[in-house]
Amino acid sequence: QVQLVESGGGLVQAGGSLRLSCAVSGRTFSNFAMGWFRQAPGEERVFVAAISRSGGNTAYSDSVKGRFTIARDDAKNTMYLQMNSLKPEDTAVYYCAADYLPYSSSGYYLKRDENYDYWGQGTQVTVSS
Repeated sequence: QVQLVESGGGLVQAGGSLRLSCAVSGRTFSNFAMGWFRQAPGEERVFVAAISRSGGNTAYSDSVKGRFTIARDDAKNTMYLQMNSLKPEDTAVYYCAADYLPYSSSGYYLKRDENYDYWGQGTQVTVSS
């Protein structure tokens, strides 16, 4: 049984930083492409960032590019999202997602939530102005 557990969310002032973690268990972590999505109140879930199995390909939404960095540590079965220069509009529940043996490593593929097989429970990020 695959489990994804997010941590690291919280309340931070605008301009601050947070690092989210997503620990994966149940299957070989290196076989997963990984992604972060977020959902603000009253809005649909949207793509934030993704990383391929090898870590060689990453993709970001335009709204976070240059501020957020996605990374993975296969030795720890964990993915990270370093979030800097946070803005109030980054406030949302952040979900990690895992795509087992993905069909592609392209950014176009990794941005689509329907390609992901497993999801975490989400972690709240609140950025105050």
